[in-house]
Amino acid sequence: MTVGKITEVEFGVELPAFDPDTSMTNVRRFAKAANWMGPRFTDHEAARKEGLPGALVPGIMSQGFLAAMIHRWAPDAQIEVVDTVFRAPVIVDESYHITGVVTDVDEETGKVEIDLTVTNDAGETRVFGTATVRLPR
Repeated sequence: MTVGKITEVEFGVELPAFDPDTSMTNVRRFAKAANWMGPRFTDHEAARKEGLPGALVPGIMSQGFLAAMIHRWAPDAQIEVVDTVFRAPVIVDESYHITGVVTDVDEETGKVEIDLTVTNDAGETRVFGTATVRLPR
């Protein structure tokens, strides 16, 4: 389900879940575009040598996944802020699930607050945060 206007948004509604592409191919594509070709993002073994559990999905890429999920739900939304807390690494080639729930709706300003969560298959929260978006009235 997508929404187009603030009047279509209900408090407490869950956004459609989104499973981002965290494959090595996709992360390498992102890292190359961002000029972040460091091995901690592009090579599992090199990342392990740095003491990491594997290659990392860059934090800004995780934030991009959050924005993509919001725009799948509300294509015309203007994202004003995505505030995130990184609780644990998001590892390349592992499965993740992004969920969101509307926690505030202000019809006068067109603003919506959304709580966002990135979990792995074990149900562990890796990233969580809040987004403020503006929708047409």
